[in-house]
Amino acid sequence: MNNIFSDYIVYVDESGDHGLKTIDPNYPVFVLVFCIFKKDDYINTAVPELQRFKLKHFGHDQVILHETDIRKDRGDFAFLKSKIEKTAFLDELTTIVQKTPFVLISTVIKKELYRQRYNTPENPYHIALRYGLERVFYYLSELHATLGSTHVVVEKRGRVEDDELELEFRRVCDGFNYPQQPLPFELVFADKKSNSTGLQLADLVARPIGLHVLKPEQANRAFTIIDDKFYRNGKGNRNGYGLKCFP
Repeated sequence: MNNIFSDYIVYVDESGDHGLKTIDPNYPVFVLVFCIFKKDDYINTAVPELQRFKLKHFGHDQVILHETDIRKDRGDFAFLKSKIEKTAFLDELTTIVQKTPFVLISTVIKKELYRQRYNTPENPYHIALRYGLERVFYYLSELHATLGSTHVVVEKRGRVEDDELELEFRRVCDGFNYPQQPLPFELVFADKKSNSTGLQLADLVARPIGLHVLKPEQANRAFTIIDDKFYRNGKGNRNGYGLKCFP
């Protein structure tokens, strides 16, 4: 086992489904996000801030923050049907996301355009994964943080999907990538009930990115809050770097 680990950890989540047979006209995109944390920041800021938030609002820390459940006032979030309480809750949660240090890389697949352009389209998840891992590698290379292994944590989705994902992950890391070189990443599967701070933060930022790509002119406070977290090039451009849209 390789015991030389990098100082960074990556959490991955998605928004929308990656299927191409039926496409939701209201949300015709698949979004994959990669939240890159320096481990010290994760331990000292991200985890305690989210734990404190949960203990304040629920009295315990076993609630898992899912964007969809919060948006639809489901389950543990049923009390948010009150507009005043929901606004206060979201404002506080948004502040936590804003002040938690992490770098954001995201791939957005425009599914209808993709389906029209290619006769035999590849699995959108696999394309998004490859583009994301390449950019995580570029970012860590700039920090000279590629000597040790960096763990990439994803949520389990089912045996077949997980096996396919693991195969594609290994293929990309073995050299099927733009720089055509091995990538120093290790895949970690987390249970869907895993109370992972990193996965929950990734879940919270995924949909606002999809909405921004679909309706860039529409007010999107959640996206505005995370906009400065995107990986950028030396000129400050995020498009094509921290935010990759395809096609």
